[in-house]
Amino acid sequence: MASHRKSRPSGTRTAGIRTPALATAALTSMALFSQTAEAAPSEDGKPSLEEVEKKVDALYRQAESATEKYNAAKERTGKQRKQVDTLLDDVARRTDRLNEAREELGSFAAAQYRTGASVPDTATFLLADSPQDYFDQDQLMSRLTTRQKGAVDDYVTQRSATMKKRQEAARSLETLTETQDDLKTAKTTVQTKLASARELLSQLTAAEKARLAAIEKQQQEAADRKAAELAKQQAAAADQEASSSSSSSTSSGSSSGSGSSTYATKAAKAIAFARAQIGKPYVWGATGPGSYDCSGLSQAAWKAAGVSLPRTTYDQVNAGTTVPLSDAQPGDLVFFYDDVSHVGIYIGNGMMIHAPKPGAYVREESIYYGGESIIHSVVRPA
Repeated sequence: MASHRKSRPSGTRTAGIRTPALATAALTSMALFSQTAEAAPSEDGKPSLEEVEKKVDALYRQAESATEKYNAAKERTGKQRKQVDTLLDDVARRTDRLNEAREELGSFAAAQYRTGASVPDTATFLLADSPQDYFDQDQLMSRLTTRQKGAVDDYVTQRSATMKKRQEAARSLETLTETQDDLKTAKTTVQTKLASARELLSQLTAAEKARLAAIEKQQQEAADRKAAELAKQQAAAADQEASSSSSSSTSSGSSSGSGSSTYATKAAKAIAFARAQIGKPYVWGATGPGSYDCSGLSQAAWKAAGVSLPRTTYDQVNAGTTVPLSDAQPGDLVFFYDDVSHVGIYIGNGMMIHAPKPGAYVREESIYYGGESIIHSVVRPA
């Protein structure tokens, strides 16, 4: 289905997905950092608390973006490997048939040797680089028996088809190798970014960690208030729509809504599945059942509802109809950031279920966890 993306919200964007409790601070917290002595560079040359927060936030964002690239490369690798296997099997079968055709020609050569018959040199044919050119000579072809001509034609056909399949398999192998290189690069990037983030966090003192935890709590409270506001707006809109629908139904004597009812049924199944995963760890590249990354969770949840979604956020954002945030319904997918590197499953009242980041667990959380400006779009997948 075509995707109709909404216009981008204005305002400054947070430079990353919300990090674990000891690593996150939104732009609203920057003023607090700058007002503390902790924000200034320390005398021993260690980065300030603000610098650590910014760097860790950026590293986690880069890691998640690399994770989606890893997911895409992994999916391509699987498909290409199957294609290569199929081609190699075909080449093997064609090679067997080619050998059989060659053996038949060889039997003619042996018979000619035993009888001393004066016929085209089959041995020379078998060694020729271009058998078809050899037999294009009319004076030679005219001396072949019908059976020999059939054997020659079969050999030439089998040889040509086999060579084409070998070339196709070689190209597919080259493509597979390139995709495997992309996979390795993305994996290395994720691991490097996460290791760097852990190293920066390890440098924080207990007081600095407590400070970040306090700011994280403030962020959550602000996000929850924003979610409550959206819930009120959506409830008011739903009441108005219900009232309008009721009036229309009374005047016309009929009512519609079977489509929305079907979607609600599927969405309920997807949400029930997602809710059952709460508490399971975020693991990059994971698709369940013991752990998930963000797109792995959304894919698995909607699969439980009978809807097949692509593997990555980049593709999932186009696997449905884009709707305004104000019209978001339970089951819709909420995408975040300009690079569409994160996704959550909307459950209503401004809340979602998602697999947040490394070190965190699948949980319910406000869609405003990083501010309204990071919300990219809302997509209805079925």
